[in-house]
Amino acid sequence: MLAAALQMIDRDGIDRLSMRRLGQKLGRDPMALYRHAANKAALLDGVAETVLAQLTVDTTDPDWRHQLRIVARDFRELAVAHHNLVPLLVTHPLATPLGLRPLGTLRPLEHILDLLTHADFDSGDALHIYRALFGFLYGHILNELQEIVERPDEATDLLHLSLHRLPIGEFPLLRELAPALAAYDGAAELECGLDILIAGLGNTITPAVTRPRQERRP
Repeated sequence: MLAAALQMIDRDGIDRLSMRRLGQKLGRDPMALYRHAANKAALLDGVAETVLAQLTVDTTDPDWRHQLRIVARDFRELAVAHHNLVPLLVTHPLATPLGLRPLGTLRPLEHILDLLTHADFDSGDALHIYRALFGFLYGHILNELQEIVERPDEATDLLHLSLHRLPIGEFPLLRELAPALAAYDGAAELECGLDILIAGLGNTITPAVTRPRQERRP
């Protein structure tokens, strides 16, 4: 049932999913589906859990930087493959109290905390690293998948992105960036952002066992 619902969301979007249409796809009485999901919201929670179950974290990896890169790449690939599901993966969780979210959507958080505490970060710093990573990921995904191009058939980058509408005297640098903006590569941009983020985290947050004794937290 969840696999069929995901297929429908991928094809038609979340708004087009209904118990009636799902029942028709499965050849089942829609009322029978309520034995498995109390309502559409519960069904969507199940779909989100199914997708995020594919996001695995090797909590035994001694190289936490390497493992966070793998998680980031995998999360982006899931979002690109199921772009209609992005509201459930990105914006909906932010509007739901942590303890009320489906358990399956919290497992990546638990596993990353496990990874980082095994790397000798204290739990507070591990949470800070998780928030920094996923804050970056959420912003990256929304930027990559929801960019609107007004005139896709125009030959020049300036027109393609409608940057010609910007006053040249006020936005010369932004207009100059038209070729770079038009050549946006989501995977490459992700790697660049991860380089900056992980280097910064590594320089500002150190595992407890490497700190001078007076700086270690009890």
